[in-house]
Amino acid sequence: MNVDWDVCVASELEDGPRERLMRLGPSALRVDELLACIMQSGNGKQNVYEIAQSLCRYLGDLDRLADLEVAELLSVPGIGLAKAVQIAAAVELGRRVARKPPGERQQIRTAEDAAKYVMDRLRYLKKEHFVTLLLDTKHRVLAEDTSSVGSLDASIVHPREIFRRAIRISASSILCIHNHPSGDPSPSPEDIAVTKRLVEAGRVLGIEVLDHIVIGDGRFVSLRAEGYLDSTS
Repeated sequence: MNVDWDVCVASELEDGPRERLMRLGPSALRVDELLACIMQSGNGKQNVYEIAQSLCRYLGDLDRLADLEVAELLSVPGIGLAKAVQIAAAVELGRRVARKPPGERQQIRTAEDAAKYVMDRLRYLKKEHFVTLLLDTKHRVLAEDTSSVGSLDASIVHPREIFRRAIRISASSILCIHNHPSGDPSPSPEDIAVTKRLVEAGRVLGIEVLDHIVIGDGRFVSLRAEGYLDSTS
């Protein structure tokens, strides 16, 4: 999704983003206008529109906003700590709303269900995130953990960390998911090795590893479907 780089015209400066949001609704606003609503004010040297457009130019693509840390936001001209924190908080709220199951606990029946549950949150991240869904006996989501951030290998994704909370909340099974920032969900040798290790640990603990799903850009691969959970040999 590309950012709309339209420059604000004088009439829009008079009819500010908050007024436009109230009158037209948030879906009618451009990205720079939404950012202006979040940041609320300028800094004495630049008005809020100019700062918002500076951030849009820095991003180049809106998807980058999901992976931007406060320290990186501070490098954008016009953005100080207060504005960086406001933007980071708004992004995190969006993440939490996106992953909150509607009504009752989300039930995961298939690998496709699991992929849909996390796809919009993981597909654009620039680092690998290893997420564990903790499920009850009916495969409903009890909790979600992000166990590690960074390159996936056995030293980072340790069974002790993966199963600790599952044991504490009496989860019946777990479902492991991680993203490939390249967009290609093809499993690597490290992905397969970690999967086999977790499956074996789950058997010892009596907590089944239902699947390990690799998320790409709009695509996913189920390691169970590929046959990697059938045997630990």
